[in-house]
Amino acid sequence: MRYLLTFLRGLWHGLDVLRRVLHLLLMLALLTLIIVGLRGSIAHLPERGALIVHPSGEIVEQLAGEPLQRALSEAQGESAPQTLLWDLTRAIRSARGDAHIQALLIETDDLAGAGQPELEELAAAIREFRASGKKVIAHGSYFLQGQYYLAAQADEVYLDPFGFVMLPGYDRYRMYFKDAIDKLAVDVHLVRAGKFKSAAEPFVRRDMSDEERQESTAYLQSLWLGYRTSVGAARHLDPGAFSSYADGYAAAVQKAGGDLAGVAKAAGLVTALSTDAEVDKRMAELVGADDGKRGFQGVMLDDYLRALRPEERMHHNAGAAVGVIVASGEMFDGDQPSGTIGGESTAALLRQARNDDSIKAVVLRIDSPGGSVLAAEQIYREVQLLRAAGKPVIASMGDLAASGGYYIAAPADEILASANTITGSIGVFATVPTFDRTLAKLGVHVDGVGTTALSGTLRLDRPLQPAMEAILQAGVDHSYAQFIERVASGRHKTPAEIDAIAQGRVWAGRDALRLGLIDRIGGYDDAVHAAAQRARLGKDYDVRVIEPELSFTEQLLLSTRGTYATLVRGAGLGGGSGLGAELRTQLAPQLQPLEREVARWQRLAATPQHTLAYCFCAVD
Repeated sequence: MRYLLTFLRGLWHGLDVLRRVLHLLLMLALLTLIIVGLRGSIAHLPERGALIVHPSGEIVEQLAGEPLQRALSEAQGESAPQTLLWDLTRAIRSARGDAHIQALLIETDDLAGAGQPELEELAAAIREFRASGKKVIAHGSYFLQGQYYLAAQADEVYLDPFGFVMLPGYDRYRMYFKDAIDKLAVDVHLVRAGKFKSAAEPFVRRDMSDEERQESTAYLQSLWLGYRTSVGAARHLDPGAFSSYADGYAAAVQKAGGDLAGVAKAAGLVTALSTDAEVDKRMAELVGADDGKRGFQGVMLDDYLRALRPEERMHHNAGAAVGVIVASGEMFDGDQPSGTIGGESTAALLRQARNDDSIKAVVLRIDSPGGSVLAAEQIYREVQLLRAAGKPVIASMGDLAASGGYYIAAPADEILASANTITGSIGVFATVPTFDRTLAKLGVHVDGVGTTALSGTLRLDRPLQPAMEAILQAGVDHSYAQFIERVASGRHKTPAEIDAIAQGRVWAGRDALRLGLIDRIGGYDDAVHAAAQRARLGKDYDVRVIEPELSFTEQLLLSTRGTYATLVRGAGLGGGSGLGAELRTQLAPQLQPLEREVARWQRLAATPQHTLAYCFCAVD
C-alpha cells in the first residue's frame, strides 16, 4: 500500500510539473504572438513606392462575425476572406496626397465579388487618386465582370496573355423546389402581402412567376445599363460595345482561334497583354526598382493602413462629429454580431449616437435584404427618436437596401442611393411548412385533443388549420399596412401612392428616384456631407464610426491575425487535406446555391414571429 501511495504521489507530482510546463509554454506562445503582432503593426513606408491593393474574397461594408471568432476562423481557413470597403477607400484617398506613394497597383485575381454600388465607391476613390496626377495600374490573370469594373478605372489595364475578360451581364436564376417538396409530401403554406413579393415562390412553384420575371427584367436591365455606362466612361468606350462584346463573344473567340486574351485586346478592353514580370517591370519604371521579389518599391494595403492609424489618431477631432452606423446583412431579433443586423444591437448604436452630445448628425449606411419585421420596427423607432432629439439622419444605401432594409431607411431626413442600388421590395410574407403527409407515408399519424380552438394549431406535424392560416394572413396584412404607413409618412406621400409602387416590387436606384422612394443619387461621401450640412457643421467636423467597443483580446487578435494565421497553418491546424478536401473543392460550386438557400431559411426560421420583410433579390 505504501508503494502504491508513493507511486500515486510521484504520478501526481509529475502531472503537476507537466501542467506547469504546458502553462509556461502557452504563456510564452501568447507573449510571442503579442510581440510579433505589435512589431508587425509598425509599418514602414518606402521613400517612393506604390500602394498595392489586392482585395481578397468579397468586398463588404461590414466584416461578418464576432471579431474574436472571425480572427480565429480566418487563421484556421474556416471562413471565406473578406475585404472591408472602407479600408480600401480610406487607404487610396490617403495615398492620393502622400509623398511616399507615387502609383497605385490594383490586382484583382483574388477578388471574389462586390456589389456594383460598392465598386462605385471604390471607383470614385481611384478617380480622385488619378486626378492627383499619379498613375493607376491594374493587372489580372483574367477579369470577371466585377473584377473588370475595378480594373477599368486604371490608366493602364494589363491582362495575362493566357487570360480572358468575361462580361456575361446580370442574371436572376433560382432553384425551384416544389416537385422535390411534393415527393417528400411536405406542404408549404405561403402567406404574403404584395403580388411581387416572390421571396418564397421557389417552395410553391416550379418556375418563375410572371410578376417576378417582370420586375427582375426591369432591374437587371437597369444594372447592366449602369455597368456599361460606368465602365465605358472609364475606358472611353461606347456603352453599347459591352453588349456587343458579350453577344458576339463566342463568334469572336472562334475567329481568333481560341485566343481569349487577344479578343479582349482587340475589343479595347485592356491596354496590353503582359506577364507578371512585365507588369512588375512597368511598376519599377514608375516608382523605382527594389531587390525584393516583386522588383519594385511598394507597400501592401494592410501595412499602409497600420502606418495611417497613428496619424489618424493624432488628427482626431474631439469636437462636433457626424456619426456613421453601418447596418449590414440580414436582420434578426436581439443582439447580433457584425455582418448581421440585430434589432436590439443596432438600436443600441443609434441610442448611443443620440446620447452622445458630440454627435450632431448620423449617417445610417444600409446594405441589407431585411429580415425580421420586429427588428426593423425597433430600429425604425430609434431613427425617429434621433430626429426628435434634433439630430438629422441621412440614410445611405449600398448594394442592397430592400424590404426591411428600406423599412429602416424610411424615417430618415433624406435617402441617398446609387443608381444601381437594389431597393424597394415593400412587402411582407410568412411561410409555414407542415409535415403530416410526410409522416403518414412512414405510417406515423398524429391525433389527440386540446382545450381551445388554438390548441395544437402550431404543430408542424398536423395540417395547417384554416383559423391559423387566417391569423397569419391578417398579421401579414397588418404588417404590410404598417410598412406602407411608415414609408408614406417618411416620403410625404399618401398610403395609396406608396401601395401603388410597393406590392413587394424591387426597383433599381434610378427608378426609385423617379418614383420618389429616394431623394437623390449619391454615395457615402455625399451622405456624410448632407448630414453635416443639415447639422450646420461647416467644414470643421469629424466623421466617427459608431460600433461596439472591442475588448483588448479582440483588438490584439485582429491586429495580429495575419501572424496568427501563419502560425496556425505552419502547425498544420488549418483546413482539411487529402481526398475529402479535394472532393469538397470540386463539389462546392455545384452545391453552393442549394447550401445558400438552406442556410438562409435556417436563419430566417429562427425569427420567433415568422413574419418577414425580406428581399430574395441577389443578382449574379
